[in-house]
Amino acid sequence: MDWTQFDKGVFLVNVLAIVYNPQTRQILIGRRQNDQHIKELSWCFPGGRPAYEEDLEYYLKLEVKKKVNLDIDIKKIIFAKTYPEKREFLSIYYHCEVVSGQEKRGEKFVDTKWIKPTEVQTYFTTSLHPKLLDYLKSLE
Repeated sequence: MDWTQFDKGVFLVNVLAIVYNPQTRQILIGRRQNDQHIKELSWCFPGGRPAYEEDLEYYLKLEVKKKVNLDIDIKKIIFAKTYPEKREFLSIYYHCEVVSGQEKRGEKFVDTKWIKPTEVQTYFTTSLHPKLLDYLKSLE
């Protein structure tokens, strides 16, 4: 798609799950390999691009199921942002908790890991907004 043909206000939307385990106080991340859209991306939160037919939350649950085999309960929207690396990408972050399923890597993930929320910067190679980092700190 040629993004230059649009005026302001057109974004490629991603919905992302911060899957939180309140018992262990950890979040789930996955490692992607060779992301065609953001080459710098390695570890990330599970999620993906929604289609137009259903609500954003429906697609978030679907993507989490495909990527890590978990059924989630979406608690709330945490934050939305664009990226300095790719301004046309708009990501919406949701706080989620596991309802059922056995976590395992799936579509597009070569690895998954439960980490402390404050460890996220150790793994991520793309920018994390300070507001998102503050929220993650509050989970510990």
